[in-house]
Amino acid sequence: MGAAMQKIAVIRSDFPEKFGIPRQSGLIEELKAEILFEKPYQDPNCVAGLEEFSHIWLLWEFSGNLEGGWSPTVIPPRLGGKIHKGVFATRSPFRPSPVGLSCVKLDQIEMRPGAGPVLHVSGADLRDGTPIYDIKPYIRYTDCHPDAVSGFVDTLSDHRLEVDFPQELLEKLPEDKRTAAVRILAQDPRPAYQKDPQRRYGTAFAGWDIRYHVKDGVLRVCEVVPYRKPEH
Repeated sequence: MGAAMQKIAVIRSDFPEKFGIPRQSGLIEELKAEILFEKPYQDPNCVAGLEEFSHIWLLWEFSGNLEGGWSPTVIPPRLGGKIHKGVFATRSPFRPSPVGLSCVKLDQIEMRPGAGPVLHVSGADLRDGTPIYDIKPYIRYTDCHPDAVSGFVDTLSDHRLEVDFPQELLEKLPEDKRTAAVRILAQDPRPAYQKDPQRRYGTAFAGWDIRYHVKDGVLRVCEVVPYRKPEH
């Protein structure tokens, strides 16, 4: 009998909540995160040779959806909230096995006292604290297929919003987080079926709650306040 799935690491990112996280990895390279290994896997030998690769695959758990169950069909939000697709034809988090797959850029391997190797990565689409089950090197000649067909995803336009982020509000964010914040908002975090221009949204990022409205293709930031974790 094979070994059971093991949590080998956890990611530390700037996203305390799901809302606002990019829909795919690699879309925003300015997003920085750290991968911290669990004690049994803090041996530097576990990552020997990994520094030779520019990108890695992360196999992780949709830990925020464990109680959501699953259905044979799901409604991809980018399709307007009305069209059903088979669960295995999408990357929906509501799956029989709540497992995600992300490709990220490996920036650096730091040997940190008391923590062993720490992987510094860019472009991760994971919430802070997400459990990671496996890490594999990205291999260009097998993992890249330029002629691949991507189903309904190929029919979607590269939707972007214009972002109006007043300078006095933008300067509340740490300087090294500002570009990433603007690019996150430009991706339009809203579900495709939400179009109410009066509705105020909030995206939690890097310790701040960025609040905004969207009208006529323009996202206007109206408030930036310290993030407070919701009480349950």
